[in-house]
Amino acid sequence: MPSGDHRGRPSYRPHAQINIGRALPVLAMVLTVLADAFTSDEERYDRLLAAAPALAAVTWSVRGTVVIGLIAMVLGGLLGWDRGEPFFPGIFANEVVLAAVTAVAVWVSRVRLRYERDLREVTAVAEVVQRVVLRPLPPRLGPVDLHLLYVAAAAKARIGGDFYEAVHVPGAVRLMLGDVQGKGLGAVETASVLLGSFRAAVDGAPDLPALADRLEEGLERYGAWDPDSDAAERFATVVLVEIPDEGNVARLLSCGHPAPLLQHGTRVRPVDLPDPSLPVNLAGLVDARHRVEEVPFEPGDRLLLFTDGVSETRDRAGTFYPLEERMSRWVGEPGERLPALLHRDVAAYGAGGLEDDVAAVLVVRRQ
Repeated sequence: MPSGDHRGRPSYRPHAQINIGRALPVLAMVLTVLADAFTSDEERYDRLLAAAPALAAVTWSVRGTVVIGLIAMVLGGLLGWDRGEPFFPGIFANEVVLAAVTAVAVWVSRVRLRYERDLREVTAVAEVVQRVVLRPLPPRLGPVDLHLLYVAAAAKARIGGDFYEAVHVPGAVRLMLGDVQGKGLGAVETASVLLGSFRAAVDGAPDLPALADRLEEGLERYGAWDPDSDAAERFATVVLVEIPDEGNVARLLSCGHPAPLLQHGTRVRPVDLPDPSLPVNLAGLVDARHRVEEVPFEPGDRLLLFTDGVSETRDRAGTFYPLEERMSRWVGEPGERLPALLHRDVAAYGAGGLEDDVAAVLVVRRQ
């Protein structure tokens, strides 16, 4: 079954780490009691009980931290009594220290829980924004199957400067894949403007050059509406693809974007785009002209659109990722497996992991 959505998901709190963290306060108290019980009275380990509420603040709730602190105080008193230590000032002083540490730990636990709640809310908002701005691609659209890889490079981010869209218009499927210059919220803003322009124009544009012009106009209008916006200063590389429902061809228009790879049988080659247009938001520097390339796209053929986060990943020697060679190796792999294969391979190849947003769309013409 075709898969239209393969995205890297950040994991904030791995369960194994949480379970270990919750066990540490109990383990600290058990080890402290054992050490104090099986050593001479001259060797004092009971003061290490203060570590238990401090550790509890990292993973336990406020109530749990209070309970751990109270247990530590009871154990401290029992250990002092067992040694025959007078209540005042010995045991009393130790209990005061444990109470103070517990109070601070409770405050830290409360602050941590508030931060985690805020983080969950922000993450939930980011997921909603992603579904609105970068909707999952349908696995099947017109005569093609679609398989998506999308990973934002920023830590814990759900959206980056790479963007994609695919729409079935009367008589054809139209796709867009793009990459905004730079990173951060400004890149996300520019990507959202271009996605909105594409969605507004994709049905009415008579051809790909007209659609490219609408993207340019959309970004210009946004810059005029908000001249202080960071989006007005950025440009984006874009590749537009049109695959007619009838006829075994694909039409491509590149605005400064890397050439997609075309697989026919066991042969993989870049699509020849000899005269690409300038990136969007730079077309005003020269007379705008768009050239559409038409290539055979027969049943069983595959077209891989990708951003430079894939092709420009470098290993420790500074060598670019050999995407064409990898795709030639994977010609026999089912299309639904390729996004996961590509994700793992690019992440392993990069010297520092994924340092840029990664987006790729595999388009398969059904048999």
